[in-house]
Amino acid sequence: MNAASTAPETLGPALLDQLPAAVQTPGYDRTTLAPGMAHLGVGAFHRCHQAEYTDDLLARQFDRWGVVGINIRPPTLADTLGRQGGLYTRLIRENSHIEARIIGSIVKVVDSQASPAPALTVLSSRDIDLVTMTVTEKGYCHIPSSGALDYDHPDIVHDLANPHAPRSVPGILARALELRRATHGRPLTLLSCDNIPTNGVILQTVVRSFAERRGNGLADWIAVNAAFPSAMVDRIAPAVTQDDLDNVEQWFGYRDAAVAVGEPFRQWVIEQKFAGRVPRWDLVGATFVDDVTPFEHLKMRVLNGAQTTLATLGVLAGLEHTSDAIADPLLSTFVRRMLVEETLPTLMPVPGMDPTAYIEQSLARLKNTAIRHRNHQIATDGSQKIVQRLLNPIRDRVSQGASIGLLSVPVAGWMAYLIEASDRFGRRWPASDPYAGKVAAIADAAGRDATALASGILAIDTIFDPGLAANETFRAAVTSALGELLSHDPMTAVRHSIEQDEAARLKRSKQ
Repeated sequence: MNAASTAPETLGPALLDQLPAAVQTPGYDRTTLAPGMAHLGVGAFHRCHQAEYTDDLLARQFDRWGVVGINIRPPTLADTLGRQGGLYTRLIRENSHIEARIIGSIVKVVDSQASPAPALTVLSSRDIDLVTMTVTEKGYCHIPSSGALDYDHPDIVHDLANPHAPRSVPGILARALELRRATHGRPLTLLSCDNIPTNGVILQTVVRSFAERRGNGLADWIAVNAAFPSAMVDRIAPAVTQDDLDNVEQWFGYRDAAVAVGEPFRQWVIEQKFAGRVPRWDLVGATFVDDVTPFEHLKMRVLNGAQTTLATLGVLAGLEHTSDAIADPLLSTFVRRMLVEETLPTLMPVPGMDPTAYIEQSLARLKNTAIRHRNHQIATDGSQKIVQRLLNPIRDRVSQGASIGLLSVPVAGWMAYLIEASDRFGRRWPASDPYAGKVAAIADAAGRDATALASGILAIDTIFDPGLAANETFRAAVTSALGELLSHDPMTAVRHSIEQDEAARLKRSKQ
């Protein structure tokens, strides 16, 4: 194939044999691959993670594990993966290193944005033994502070009134299980791959709660015939840019509208709790365990905690990417100290892992200049993330009577990020967060009064546990940091927290 062609062909099954040697292709016969699992939420992360693990497994131990990709929210798949027969290029990038590979595990894609019917047809099929999902934290329609189903969520209200035409993830899954019960009765494993601790427990809670509210014995059937294992997933996979698409065409000579870009590191830890057949991902690098919790704590509080911290504080400092934020000496010093001094003592022991080494490994990964992970992307839906990444370790520290001066700064950073996005302050940037409107209303009433702002936001009990929100040490730390973050020099809050931590350490050393 001529890479200099003026009209390069689009990636598809017919092009596999013509690709340059630099592009790795599937190591199995895709024409004989039958669907056995479905995935909800086919985005960059799925294409860099679960689909790649499945591709690895098919090359090693071929079986009926083709993936049917389903999107019930934008973007549509028909004009990207659909036109390419499910094929796409997965690029691994680390600074100047580039590795290209065609992933072939997705055999079919289904768009179900206009109607739930196409998704329900796939999910209720007797051929589907497993459903994985990456629907983001807000896709579970749960209350972040408790994990319970939010019965007041507009989509849940709609679905309970229209159970045969659901539009939420809990509603669609409950309806699919109801159809399976009525047609063939085969069990189903539903595996969450979202960045939520105990994601399997939360998925089970929202689906069974929805089914219980429906009645008709569905919740009891689900309890016997469905499994909801928890999982911890890890690979940094930023949103794909036009430059990424153009680079594939320039480097390899073909067009690909579904490129996925990721870092070399990947990890998948899965709870051994299945309802039936499951792919042997453990043969290709995944880990099957009895308890995912220690792995979740480590990743959520260290890597993801660092990402949220660098994202919101990075935006406030005028920095575009995570790699820019961690290259800043002040933010780099702050995030490392926060993790070592305050986060690390809250971690559970993880078999075979040194938490201090994990912190350094995580920070090194964030320095990868080839992964252009925008701070605004990471800050998206921050209200759904800060409980697990920041508030839970803060609550652990408060219960121990330990310092929280560092961890409180990124909590205030999340507040400042949404406050600065409100109409009251001229919308310095658009914010995508379910609580953006509520925070904007608080900002409109409170103005620049940090005490009133912090008090109003801490009163949102679906995010902040009332016991923690009432803690005077926590309130004072957040209020002080918020006032400085909203000043003409937001990084004053970061500098002051480091200085206060140093003073406290010096005092302890003299005692």
